[in-house]
Amino acid sequence: MQKNLFTKVSNALEGTIHWDDLSRKLYATDASVYRMVPEAVAYPKSVADIQLLVHFASEHKIGLIPRTAGTSLAGQCVGEGIVVDVSRHMTSILDLDLDKKQIRVQPGVIRDELNQYLAPYGLYFGPNTSTSNRCMIGGMVGNNSSGTTSIQYGVTRDKVVALKTVLSDGSEVEFKALYEEEFIEKCKLPTLEGKLYSNLFDELSQEEIREEIRSGFPKPTIHRRNTGYAVDELLKSSIFGGHERDINLGKLLCGSEGTLAFTTEITLQLDDLPPPLSAMVVTHYSSLENCLSDVVPVMRHNLQMCEMMDKVILDCTKSNRQQLANRFFVQGDPEALLMLQLSDSNREGLERQIADLIQTIGKSGFSYAHPVLYGEDINKAIELRKAGLGLLGNMVGDKKAVACIEDTAVALEDLKDFIGEFTAIMKGYDQKAVYYAHAGAGELHLRPILDLKKSGDVSLFREITTDVARLTKKYRGSFSGEHGDGIVRAEFIPMMIGNKNYGLLRRIKGYFDPQHIFNPGKIVDAFPMDKSLRYETDREEPVIATLMDFSDTQGILRAAEQCNGSGDCRKTHNVAGTMCPSYQATRNERDTTRARANTLREILTHNSRENPFDSDELKTVLDLCLSCKACSRECPSNVDIASMKAEFLYQYQETHGYSFRSRLFANNYTLNKWGSMVPGLTNWLYANPITGNLIKKISGVARERSLPEVSSFNYKKHLKSLDNKEDIISDVVLFIDEFTENMDAQIGKDAIDLLHGLGYKVHLFFGQSGRAQLSKGFLKQVKKLAIKNLEGLYPYVSRDMSVLGLEPSAVLTFRDEYKRMGMDQEKVGKLASKAFLIEEFLAEEIIAGRIDSGSFTRESKQIKIHNHCHQKALSNQKVTFDILNLPENYEVSIISSGCCGMAGSFGYEEEHYEVSMKTGELKLFPAIRNSADAVIAANGTSCRHQIKDGTGREAKHPVSILREALISD
Repeated sequence: MQKNLFTKVSNALEGTIHWDDLSRKLYATDASVYRMVPEAVAYPKSVADIQLLVHFASEHKIGLIPRTAGTSLAGQCVGEGIVVDVSRHMTSILDLDLDKKQIRVQPGVIRDELNQYLAPYGLYFGPNTSTSNRCMIGGMVGNNSSGTTSIQYGVTRDKVVALKTVLSDGSEVEFKALYEEEFIEKCKLPTLEGKLYSNLFDELSQEEIREEIRSGFPKPTIHRRNTGYAVDELLKSSIFGGHERDINLGKLLCGSEGTLAFTTEITLQLDDLPPPLSAMVVTHYSSLENCLSDVVPVMRHNLQMCEMMDKVILDCTKSNRQQLANRFFVQGDPEALLMLQLSDSNREGLERQIADLIQTIGKSGFSYAHPVLYGEDINKAIELRKAGLGLLGNMVGDKKAVACIEDTAVALEDLKDFIGEFTAIMKGYDQKAVYYAHAGAGELHLRPILDLKKSGDVSLFREITTDVARLTKKYRGSFSGEHGDGIVRAEFIPMMIGNKNYGLLRRIKGYFDPQHIFNPGKIVDAFPMDKSLRYETDREEPVIATLMDFSDTQGILRAAEQCNGSGDCRKTHNVAGTMCPSYQATRNERDTTRARANTLREILTHNSRENPFDSDELKTVLDLCLSCKACSRECPSNVDIASMKAEFLYQYQETHGYSFRSRLFANNYTLNKWGSMVPGLTNWLYANPITGNLIKKISGVARERSLPEVSSFNYKKHLKSLDNKEDIISDVVLFIDEFTENMDAQIGKDAIDLLHGLGYKVHLFFGQSGRAQLSKGFLKQVKKLAIKNLEGLYPYVSRDMSVLGLEPSAVLTFRDEYKRMGMDQEKVGKLASKAFLIEEFLAEEIIAGRIDSGSFTRESKQIKIHNHCHQKALSNQKVTFDILNLPENYEVSIISSGCCGMAGSFGYEEEHYEVSMKTGELKLFPAIRNSADAVIAANGTSCRHQIKDGTGREAKHPVSILREALISD
C-alpha cells in the first residue's frame, strides 16, 4: 500500500491512522500463536471515520481487522490489512433505560467498568470472561463471549438487543428484533440492508437448508456454540418454523468476529444484580475422572458458577507472586478441583443451599476435601481461576500450552466420555494436556504442550487439532465454545458442520461483504491454521549476550517471549492493581507491558546489527516504562519489563553513549553528598526561582518540579548518644541508603530512635543500593556497588542478623536485581533472605509478640497509606498497615492508589512530567485531596515528593509516624 494513500485517508479522519513500522509490529500479534503484520493501524473517533475506512478498504481491496483489547486466543485480531482499534476513542456509555433495563454503549467499553457504572442502579451485565477487567463489549459481541457465569446469565448473544453497524457499502444499519411483517418490509428495501434480509429469507425458507442446519450444527442444548455463523439461532423464529415471534439479525452478528459488518453501537439487556450473599464450595479430587464424575450431580443445584482447574494450572500459580496468596484454600495436592458458587438473598437460605450441595458431594464420595469460602475469599479464588490461562505462559523455555483445542464444548452428559477419549488422543501423542474448564457449561479449555518453534511440533499442532475436531464432531459438540474460530479453528468449520452448511456460510459472507474487506481469512475462506505463526520454525535461536543474568528464563529473549499477549497490562485505573501505569495514563497500546515485550522480541529476533539492542523503536516503546515492577507481579507470566529495560538502556548506551542528564541522575548520591556539606546554601539555590530554574534547565528537569532538599546528619554520633539498654531483643542492621543519608536524614534518625526505643541494638551500614544507576542503565556501576554491599553485609547476615531498609526501591534490590548481577548466588540468596523493609521486620516482630501496643500513644489519628510500587510488587502492603495499627486508636487504611507517577527520576524529566502528573491524578491525588483530616503515610522518597508536588500535602514515612507515637521511657 502506497504511503501517500494512507496520508490522504489520515488527513480525512477525525481520528488517526499510523503506518510506521513500530505501530505495525505492535499490532502484529494478539493473545494467540499467530503473527501477521498489518499495513496500518487506525484509531477511529466516530461512525464517520468507520465509514471512511470502509470506503477506503473497498476502493483499495484491503481488509479491515476490528480490534478492542486484543485478547483473542484464536487469532481474530491479526491480519495484513488495517487494524481498526476502537479501544482508544469509542469508549462511551451512551444511554441507560432503567424501565427496559437496557443500556447502549460503544464497542470500546470495558466489561467490568460497565458493571461498575451499573451497580448503583442494581443492574448487571452477566457474561463474565476471565479477561473482564480489560475486555470490551465489542470484542465480547465479536466472540459471543460467555465466561464463568453463563450457567446463570447466558452468553453475550442472549443479551444483545440491537447492534448499530456500518455495512460493506458504508451504509449505517441497526439490527434489532423484528416481527414477521417488519422483516418482510425490510426485504423490500432497495438497499444492501434489504438485500441481506431478502437473501437470508430465500435461503432459510428452504426446508432442505433448514434440515441441513438442524442435523449438521452442534447440539442445540450446548449453549456455548460459536462454530461458524449462528444461522441455527435464526431458525428459532416463527418465520422459519420456530417458536419465537421475532427475529434479530444481531444474533447472527454475535460470534461473527467482525467478518460481516463493523459494529459501532451495542444495546444490551441487563439483569438484576446477583443475590448479595455468596459462598463457594471448592471440591478437591485425587483424579480427573473423579472430578468429572461430580459435574452432573452438582449441576442439579442452582449454581452461579461451576469451574474446573487441574494440577498443571494450580502448579503454575505457585510461582506467580500475585496468585500465590490466592491459593490459600487449596488442600493437599489435588489433581483437579471444582469451584462451585452459590448465592442467596439471606444467610439461612445460603446455608441451606451449602448443606444440600455438600450432601450431594458426600453421596458420590469422590471429593477428599470441600472447603467453603465466603466474602473476599471468594474473590481471591475467582482471581486465581481467572489468571489460569495467562499463567500457562509462565512455563520456562519454548514448550508452551498452546491454544488450539482449548474451546471445545459438549453436552453436559457427554463431558466425562469426551474427556476420556480426549485423554486417549493425548496419550497417543505423548501429551499431558492441561484441563481447565467451565465444567458446568460443558466447555473445556484443553491445551497440548508444544514447541511451535519446531516444525515437528507444528505438524503435531495440526494433527492434534484435527483429531480433536473429529472427536468433537462425534459428540456433535462445538469446536468453538467462547473463544471463537479465528484462524486456529476456522479451517475446521466444514468438517464440523458439513460442506453444505459451510457453503451457506460462504454465501452469507458474500451477501454481507462481497469484497471480503471485513476481517478476511476468518470463519470462511480461512487462513491455514499452521501458517503465520508467531515464531519462525526451526530457526537458529539468536544468542543475546547480556550483563544481567536472565538464566531463570533461559535468556532475555525468552523472558520477552513469555508474554503471551493476554493483555492484563491493559486494565485501567478503575480496577485494582498498578500495572501498567503509563498505559493507564495514555491508553496507548504502545505503553503496555505487552507492547514492550513484543517489541523486544521482534527486535532481538530480527535485528541484524552488531548490537541487537541498538534500536530506536525499542527506545521509544520503553521510554514511558516507569520501572514500577508491577508487571513482575501482576502479569500472569511475570514478564519483568523493568529488568529488561535496565539491560536495554545499558546495551543501547554502550553503543550511543550516556547523556549528561543520565549521568547526573545516576550519580545523584555524589551530588547530594556534596550539597549536604552546605545544606542551607544548596536548598536556597534549589528553591530560588532564578537559580532553581537554571539548574532545572541545565539538568533537563521539568520547570514545574520542585527540587528535593538535601540534609546533613551525623548518624553515628546520634546512635552513640543513645542510652545503652540492658534488655536487648536482638541486633539489627539499619541500611542507610543513598536516598536516606543525604535527603531524608530525619527519617533515618526516626528509624534509629524507634528501633532503639523498642529494644533493638542498631548497627549502621551506609551504602548505595544501585537503584538510581539501575534506572538509567549504568549496570557496570550497579554490579560494583552490589559486590561492595554484599561483601559489607554478608558478615552480618551470616550471623543471622536482619538488614532493615527504609526506602523500598533500595533495600528490595537485594532481593531482586542483585540475583541478576552474576555474584555468588548462595551469598546473594542469604542476603536476600535477611533483607527486609523495616515494616516487614516490625510486622513479624508483632506476630512474634516482641512488640505490642503498650509502647505507643493512646491518641486518636486517621492514617491513609500509599505504598511504594516495589513494595507492592516484591513484598506486600499489609505489613505497613499492621505496624501503623500498633497505636490502639489509630484508624488506618490503604489507599487504592496504583503508581504515584514519580518513579525516581522519571517524574523529574521534562518530557515525562505530563505523564507523571497524569498518573498521579488517576487515583492517588484525588484520594489524598479527599483525606484532609488524615495523616498521609508514604514510605517511598519519590512518592512523598510526588504527593507534595501534586497535592501540596506533606506525607510521612511510616517509621516517622510510629516514632512520634512511641511513648518515651
